[in-house]
Amino acid sequence: MPDKHAILSPSAAHRWLHCTPAPRVEAEFPETTSEYAEEGRLAHSVCELAAKKKFTVMNNRTYNSRLKKLKADPKWDDEMLSTAATYVEHLTEHAMRFEHAPYVALEVQVDITDYAPEAFGTCDCIMIGGDELIITDYKHGKGVPVSAQDNPQMLLYALGALKLYRPIYGDMIRRVSTYIDQPRLDSYDGASMTVEELLAWGESIKPKAAAAFMGTGEFAPGEWCRFCRAKAKCRARANQNTALEDFKDCIPLGRSIPMQTEYDATGFKPSNCLTDEEIGALLVRAEGLVAWYNDLKEYALVACLNGKTIPGWKAVEGRSTRAWTDQDAALEALMAGGVEEAIIYDRVPKTLAQLEKVIGKQRFGELVGGMITKSPGKPALAAESDKRPAYNGAAADFSEVKAI
Repeated sequence: MPDKHAILSPSAAHRWLHCTPAPRVEAEFPETTSEYAEEGRLAHSVCELAAKKKFTVMNNRTYNSRLKKLKADPKWDDEMLSTAATYVEHLTEHAMRFEHAPYVALEVQVDITDYAPEAFGTCDCIMIGGDELIITDYKHGKGVPVSAQDNPQMLLYALGALKLYRPIYGDMIRRVSTYIDQPRLDSYDGASMTVEELLAWGESIKPKAAAAFMGTGEFAPGEWCRFCRAKAKCRARANQNTALEDFKDCIPLGRSIPMQTEYDATGFKPSNCLTDEEIGALLVRAEGLVAWYNDLKEYALVACLNGKTIPGWKAVEGRSTRAWTDQDAALEALMAGGVEEAIIYDRVPKTLAQLEKVIGKQRFGELVGGMITKSPGKPALAAESDKRPAYNGAAADFSEVKAI
């Protein structure tokens, strides 16, 4: 995987298409990485190797040698083998749809400068068969499923791939399909459009891309701030999160919500209580406030640890944990002191998830798939945009919970 990134990175397109000043502001902050990012980088390398084993000429000796080097990485996890297998399985399903073997290219850098200045990106897999160009992007994270529908990162990749291969295939390519593969979330989402629709979208974003490259336009804080390097110090985001005037009329001026003795059919008097519509809007605002608060804390902690002063705050030592300096010797000493082995050791099987991770999803399913039952998940509140269906058993399961 290439280490360098464009100013207008496709992976950040969701952000700079909404907030055009963001890329230049971010440039003032150093690029950082995280344990999760490094883990994802390694998982991508495993996927690339597995795909090359499947779609290119690679003997077992070469494959095993390269895999051994990847396994030596401290971030290695055996789960990466099973997620890579799922990724290759999905690619194979695409390839088998075509009458003739498709063209397959892996880790291809594409030029997107026709639509966004100095922009480029790397496609995990490009496949061309029949009249279709297919781009698949692997994501190792297991936070939230990423939709391929109207996904600007994938559309920019598609524009770059089309520019690269259209001179070779000409008008043979009529459709473009994009897929986002997240095996750890059992999420595999796809979208498709005609070449004409893709090119029209590319033309439509040119003004915003030009503004983003120059750093002009209006700041527009939103959920796309999540991975912005300037998110903690952004004044526009601070102004948005501290402007809580929208709901000042929810409570009568100069009063707190008093204890009521008079009720109407729905509970408290409406003048003293938030409406359901206001609660919905406040939840959206509060979600952003919580995220912003956590970003501020993270920035302040790093600043304090680097010797800066954040007035009113300081870095302190957190809760410590105890650990053996030599576990084997310690346990031997306990048993030598008369402590029974049954007290020291718990003999319990690994959890279902742990066994599946070690054995691999496919083999695990073959061996014990019919012996597993999946209970419904505990109801949780989610935004209306969440792809999961609404919980249907709420009325029956929570019949005793009364609205106030």
